[in-house]
Amino acid sequence: MPPLQPPSSHAAALPQRVLGATGIRTPALGVGCWAIGGPATNLGLPMGWDSGADTDSARDGLMQAYTLGARLFDTADVYGLGRSERLIGELVAEVGREQLVLVSKVGYFPGTAAHGYSPGHMRRQLEQSLENLSTDHLDVYFLHHNDFGPDDRYLNDAVEQMRTFKRDGLVRAIGMRGPHLHALERLDPNRPPGQAAPRFADLIDRVAPDVLAVRDNLLTPAVRSSRIYRMAAERGIGILINKPLAQGLLTGTHHPHAPRVFGDADHRRRKRWFTPNALELIQRGLDDVRTVIGPDPAELVRFALWHCLKASDQAIALCGFTSPAQVRTNLTCLAREPDPAALEQVRRIMADTQQRLDAQGAVFRDAPAPAAETR
Repeated sequence: MPPLQPPSSHAAALPQRVLGATGIRTPALGVGCWAIGGPATNLGLPMGWDSGADTDSARDGLMQAYTLGARLFDTADVYGLGRSERLIGELVAEVGREQLVLVSKVGYFPGTAAHGYSPGHMRRQLEQSLENLSTDHLDVYFLHHNDFGPDDRYLNDAVEQMRTFKRDGLVRAIGMRGPHLHALERLDPNRPPGQAAPRFADLIDRVAPDVLAVRDNLLTPAVRSSRIYRMAAERGIGILINKPLAQGLLTGTHHPHAPRVFGDADHRRRKRWFTPNALELIQRGLDDVRTVIGPDPAELVRFALWHCLKASDQAIALCGFTSPAQVRTNLTCLAREPDPAALEQVRRIMADTQQRLDAQGAVFRDAPAPAAETR
């Protein structure tokens, strides 16, 4: 781990947010730590990132993020099967726990339990996550997916277990995913379409989360996102925005004539949006955006992040990374808010791109349904 450095002058430039009614105050840009878990498989599916395998880059990037003012670090037990948590734990041991906001998740890694939400398994996973992260409590602990077994067999016990963690001081806030499909649900040819949103509406009442995790970016249908933000505001629920840069697709670094080849343990190999035809559509959209904002690659990042941060004043965007350079770009581009008219133009361009992408088919290439429900 590099030596501890004082926060740089960029730290003050980051806007501050409070996560709903939790009282958790932190800079509006957090660090997503899925990618640094590296390649991994779970449930028989690729769940990791080839590009996150460099341990030194991960360590340097985490310290770079802290030095530049980031304080919220988001991970999960399944990210690298504990590797991501352990890397953050090294940072915690170096800089101290007091200023950090630590977020993790449970549910996708069942181990030898009958289900990922078996109460005993949840407790053991929390204990392991706390050990990995070098802490005695989490600021937010998420139910990582919304599959609670046949007839929601594990739902009530899972919710009660989370509330017990909160009462015991092991967890400050309970998190829940926004509308989405469990990884294995995507592969079910008999799955009725359009079930994620009604399912979410039912669960939010039963779970009563303090924080929601929402996938949103310039390639997400605005009508879906705005509905969730409105519901969260009415209930005082904080929001963590996942994939604000669409896993790098909005940064202009993926090229249709030289698409990246992903290994067997990289989840992106399943996604159509990383294939040449989809990348061609995205590149055309970004080329049109550049006529509005200019050629600087950092401007693509700035507009993409502010698009998300403007959606809700209770939202924190999570940017992942695989190199320290990405961390620096993400955390140093927010000092200036974009011109509202220019941002609206960018939104219109990318909304048209999103519709063209959806017309090509589902996001997941192995999904039998005609349309994906999350991206």
